[in-house]
Amino acid sequence: MLNLSDGVKKALIIAPTELLPAGARVGLRRKYLAQLELSKAQRANFLIIGHPKSGNTWLKAMISRLYQLRHNLPESKLINTDEFARKIPEIPRLAATNGCYSYEGEVGKLLAEGAPDNPLRHKPVVFLARHPIDIAVSWYHQFTKRQSRAKQELINASIEHPIDRRSVGLWDFVRHSDIGLPFLIDYENGWARNVRALPRGLMVRYEDLRAEPVETLGRILAHVGESFSEEEIREAVEWGSFDNLRKLETSGTFSQGGMKLVNAEDPTTYKVRRGKVGGYREDFPPEQVAELDALLDAHIDPALGYGTADQG
Repeated sequence: MLNLSDGVKKALIIAPTELLPAGARVGLRRKYLAQLELSKAQRANFLIIGHPKSGNTWLKAMISRLYQLRHNLPESKLINTDEFARKIPEIPRLAATNGCYSYEGEVGKLLAEGAPDNPLRHKPVVFLARHPIDIAVSWYHQFTKRQSRAKQELINASIEHPIDRRSVGLWDFVRHSDIGLPFLIDYENGWARNVRALPRGLMVRYEDLRAEPVETLGRILAHVGESFSEEEIREAVEWGSFDNLRKLETSGTFSQGGMKLVNAEDPTTYKVRRGKVGGYREDFPPEQVAELDALLDAHIDPALGYGTADQG
C-alpha cells in the first residue's frame, strides 16, 4: 500500500471531483475529507483547536521551528499534520482543526461537551482562543482573499446564507453574516466549555501567547508532552516573530498553502497580516465599535476574559 502524506490524500479528494456538478462535488468532498480529518486526528499525538485567524498557523510555525532546529530541517517546511513524522518518527504528528466548519466539524462532535467517550477525548487538546472581534476582522480578509475556492464552497454549503466574497463588505461580514461575530462568540464560548470537560484539555489565549510567548509556548509544550529547553523555545519564538514571519512569507519562503504568498502587491492577502491585539478598533467608526463591544459583553463567557471590563 502506498504511504501517502495527508496533503496528497487531500489533493486526491479535491482534484478528481473538480468537474462534478456543485451538489455532487460538495457532497463527495465533505464525506471523504471528513474521513481524512478523523483519520488525522486519530493518528495525531495531540490536537490544536482554534477558529481560523486565532493564531493556529503561528503556533504551528513555532512548534515546527523547534523540530527544524533539533533535526536540521529546512525552514521552508512547516508541520501541518504528518510532514515531519513521516521522515523522522520521533517527531509527533499534530492535528490542527477548527472543529466546526463542514468536514472539520466531525472532530468537533467527538470533542464536544457531553459527547460519548472516545479515544480522541483522551489525547492532549489545546484550544487556542482569541478575542472574537479581532477574529472576525481577520476572518473577513482570510475568507474573501485567501480561502481556497474548494473550502469556501464547503463552508458556504453548510450555512443558511452563503457569502459572495466578491461583494461582501467588512461590516456586513462581521456583523450580519452567518459566520460573523454572533457565531464567533458562540464558537469561543462552546470550545471553552468543551475543553474544560476534557481530561487533558488546555485553553490558551492568543493574547497571552503574544504577551508572554516563551512562557506560554512552554506551557503548551509541557501539556502535549514535548520537552525543550528555554533556549530552544526562545529561538523558536524569535523565529516566529511577526516581523520575521512576514519577511519569510513575502520572500516566498513557504511553499505550503497555510503560509504561501498569495499576492505580494496586496498586504491584506498576507497570512501574517497584522496580528494586533484589539486591532478591530482601527477598522470601524466609534459607533460601530460600540455596537460590537456591546454585543460581545452581552454574550461572551466571562471566563474567556474578553469583555470590555476585562480590557481595562
